[in-house]
Amino acid sequence: MQLIDIGVNLTNASFKDKQADVVERAVAAGVAQMILTGTSLAGSEEAVALCERLDPASERLFSTAGVHPHDASSWSADSSRQLRDLLEQPRVKAVGECGLDFNRDFSPRPQQQKALEAQLALAVALQIPVFLHERDASERLLAILRDYRDHLPAAVVHCFTGEREALFAYLDMDLHIGITGWICDERRGTHLHPLVSSIPQGRLMLESDAPYLLPRSLRPKPKSGRNEPAFLPEVLREVARHRGETPEQTADHTTACARAFFGLTGLSAR
Repeated sequence: MQLIDIGVNLTNASFKDKQADVVERAVAAGVAQMILTGTSLAGSEEAVALCERLDPASERLFSTAGVHPHDASSWSADSSRQLRDLLEQPRVKAVGECGLDFNRDFSPRPQQQKALEAQLALAVALQIPVFLHERDASERLLAILRDYRDHLPAAVVHCFTGEREALFAYLDMDLHIGITGWICDERRGTHLHPLVSSIPQGRLMLESDAPYLLPRSLRPKPKSGRNEPAFLPEVLREVARHRGETPEQTADHTTACARAFFGLTGLSAR
């Protein structure tokens, strides 16, 4: 049984000098391939460099490249050019993390929308998928996506935590859905339990969002309190339980989905 973690923040400072060990533990836990998340231009460059350093054979580690809505204030006239250069590197498999965050509003909303639209335009021009972030902004995100969706090869709403209406609106737009350890949180994630069974096979992918969102159901808990891709099997178990599938069934179709979405090659089933 193999898993693919479609969202790992391996450039996060909490992983400094530990990245190789994190990858080794993930592989030992059955996470065969990982997508490192780029959230800024500098962070995206760092993610690509990590892929090349830790996985010179290009089998296990790949990345996204983009500017997170929290960083949208940094978007400038030159950002599109810099990002395009990154997106043309073979390790980079999607534009993002980009989107809208109306929960924290770390960047003004007009700036968030400007940066998102510019990144969607790049995805259309280069015909690569989009890795989307959304918090408290589903209606506006859907409105913006309507102008681009027919021209995009694919897009995934990463770390979906929303309600039924948002989920079905995303599915109606033929978007993919990423599920994290949020579903393991008995305080705020139980609304996802009945929803995950509505996500069709071929549209569902799994992610740790490490070092964030440590599954609260995980036993024993790591002393560090830090999430890792090695803990993705806990997300798998919870998702499978609420879909009425075996973990092996869920692993098979989510892994196949991720490989197709990101165009991953390298490892065959072993």
